[in-house]
Amino acid sequence: MSTRIVITGAAGFIGSHLAETLLDLGCDVIGIDNLLTGDTANISHLQQRGLPPPQPAPAGPIPRGDFTFIKHDVTNYIYIDGPVDFVLHWASPASPIDYLELPIPTLKVGALGTHKALGLAKAKGATFVLASTSEVYGDPLEHPQKETYWGNVNPVGPRGVYDEAKRFAEAMTMAYHRYHGLNTKIVRIFNTYGPRMRVNDGRAVPAFMSQALRNEDVTVFGDGSQTRSFTYITDLVDGIIRLMRSAGNDPVNIGNPRETTIGEIAETIIRMTGSRSRIVYRPLPTDDPKVRQPDITRARTLLEWEPKVALEEGLVKTIAYFRTKVR
Repeated sequence: MSTRIVITGAAGFIGSHLAETLLDLGCDVIGIDNLLTGDTANISHLQQRGLPPPQPAPAGPIPRGDFTFIKHDVTNYIYIDGPVDFVLHWASPASPIDYLELPIPTLKVGALGTHKALGLAKAKGATFVLASTSEVYGDPLEHPQKETYWGNVNPVGPRGVYDEAKRFAEAMTMAYHRYHGLNTKIVRIFNTYGPRMRVNDGRAVPAFMSQALRNEDVTVFGDGSQTRSFTYITDLVDGIIRLMRSAGNDPVNIGNPRETTIGEIAETIIRMTGSRSRIVYRPLPTDDPKVRQPDITRARTLLEWEPKVALEEGLVKTIAYFRTKVR
């Protein structure tokens, strides 16, 4: 019998790539999303996998895993018929533009949604994997950030709705592990980029690409010296799948330790797109982290994982995708 996996937030950027890769590995995937920030365009090509093959069957390999999509808000009870081997909880607004506009849904999916997804995993005896974030470290006083760092988060600031939702989700995940004996994993995701990011996502790479491709001013917040560490989507998915199969239960950073300033990434995207854009500077948003760089010693040791895709290699693929979306 195929491995059966439930992914919440399956129509999102990362969730859809995760679903696709798991299907290619022969798993059956049940994707759940309320489409608040997800998009069915990200998974429309996957939905053909759940249909019987045309007759006569085409030559060549037929996709092995079946995909089923359920439109559902996971802050409500989740019902899935039949066995489930893994529950991957990816549902949440994830960009500042989203969680600043949707503060209460962000908190609800981090709290109620995590509770319902954990309940499903417990009922099915499934392994639970939580998509956490480097934002649990806040504006860090430790650099680079190890998983043992407790963070520097403002719980009442505008970013607190996302940061604290994820910190609560981690606490609840570990409570289910300790109290119920549930096999749980926590992946702390650092900045990730690639095809299927939304044009109006608000994060650095899609914002810079959409502005550069339109030859508009590229908006950098602050003086551009703040740093981020950018991971290409295929590297992230590889790390997540390795974590799913691992024996540990402690949080694991998955990110690229190559640190880049926001100014550098803006200049690189302008150059690679051949844009006539110029950089303009705007005030830094409240509580925006000044630095962000993962210590990936745990991922290297536990998962034998490290990123393989160079920044410019990933940007080439991402720019090609954005050229099809930007008008």
